Amino acid sequence: MRHWKQIIKDLSIRKKLLLCFGFTSLLLLISNLVLYKEVNRSINRIDQIYVSNITLNDLSDALTSTHEEVYEYLSTKSSSALENYYRSGQQFRDLLEDLNGETRDNSMLLLEKNIKNMSDTYLATADNTVAAKRGRNIQRYKNCYAEAEELYRYITSYIDNLNRRQFQVNSSSYKTLLVSLQYMEVVSTAILIFVAVVNIIFLVLLTQSIIGPLILLARTADEVAEGNLNAPLLEVTSADEVGTVTKAFNQMVYSIRDHIQRTKDSMEKEQRMMERELLMKNHLKDAQLKYLQAQINPHFLFNSLNAGAQLAMMEDAEKTCLFVERMADFFRYNVRKMSEDATLGEELEAVDNYIYILNVRFAGDINYMKETDAGVEDIRVPSMSLQPIVENSVNYGIRHMEGEGYIHVTVKREVGQVIIRIKDNGKGMEPEKIKAILENTPEGHRGQSESTGIGINNVKSRMELYYDRKGLLQIESRGPDQGTVVSLIIPLETE
Repeated sequence: MRHWKQIIKDLSIRKKLLLCFGFTSLLLLISNLVLYKEVNRSINRIDQIYVSNITLNDLSDALTSTHEEVYEYLSTKSSSALENYYRSGQQFRDLLEDLNGETRDNSMLLLEKNIKNMSDTYLATADNTVAAKRGRNIQRYKNCYAEAEELYRYITSYIDNLNRRQFQVNSSSYKTLLVSLQYMEVVSTAILIFVAVVNIIFLVLLTQSIIGPLILLARTADEVAEGNLNAPLLEVTSADEVGTVTKAFNQMVYSIRDHIQRTKDSMEKEQRMMERELLMKNHLKDAQLKYLQAQINPHFLFNSLNAGAQLAMMEDAEKTCLFVERMADFFRYNVRKMSEDATLGEELEAVDNYIYILNVRFAGDINYMKETDAGVEDIRVPSMSLQPIVENSVNYGIRHMEGEGYIHVTVKREVGQVIIRIKDNGKGMEPEKIKAILENTPEGHRGQSESTGIGINNVKSRMELYYDRKGLLQIESRGPDQGTVVSLIIPLETE
């Protein structure tokens, strides 16, 4: 018993309430079902008691109606009387079907058999009377009617006798059922009282197990709220929510006793330090972004200008002019965007200029393709985000490969983001190299100091600082000579 009490104590309050209401509902349901079944059975038995008397009364009424219609027809010879006779006779025949027609040891069943036989004879005689009347055989219908009249009196007396005896039997059964109903009423009242008492006891025990610890907890909490931190800790006697809250309250009081003075002394100092730390993080983030954007190596500029001078000597002025204009646009964009962000359209235009310059320098060896979705040109991105990746694809992917190299740039708008993919068919990358670049290890920086000097690590860092999110740059390669795909994810919610 004690074991079960502890199990109930350890249940959660929700389970205790469900158990209480479930038990109460089950008791009420069972008691109501039992009472309902007994009441229905008693009602059915009471209904069946007087069914036989009602049937006999209906039979007597049908016989009387038939006999009266015969007399009416003999007196008036009207078609309506004849029609009523046939209707009443058919009703009388239908009721006779329910009577016993076999010889039995029971006296009342023998009475039913006699009534049924005499009724059949009566109906045959009544039919003969009507037929003689219709045939205008006066003597015959008078004799038949006299015989029918005698049978009618016999049948009526037999029905009254049977009805009286049946009523006596039914009255005795009714008294027995009445006593049974009174007994069932007492039993049902006792059951309801028992269920109510059990429910009250169960509810009292349940509420006591919940409210008792809560009262103690409330009293102690009031003492602590008034400043008495030396109030005795509460004993935990259950594993339900109240026990959990009691444990937490005890731990809270203990922690307050142990740390309140130190917390009071250091609160203001800690707040000042947090403000300074937040301010330093903001300055550091801004400095990192500007520092990474300013890492431009002029080596690429010198090489490109030398190529422009050589082109001016070898070709007409128009090509030289176009080349110099593209060069000017490219480096003007680099200088102007060093300390600010740019639109995606400006970044794609910078890539176009860069590819043009390279194709002039290396005799058009780079096959460049670009596919962009509509409406993405105005999205803001960190400046110099795409050109370093394209530059990396040229320098380490397709520059020294055999055959024609291509670079394919696609910009696709998806739900909540824009995906930029820069794909080449160059030498590809080993998994170790990809891992080193993404994890920003020294191996990932090796070999990225040529040209503009902004490597993939730099782009990755600036993207993470700009959007305050990791995993925005992804690199895929199937292995040597399988090409490389670099993907940039631009979140639109921070646009």
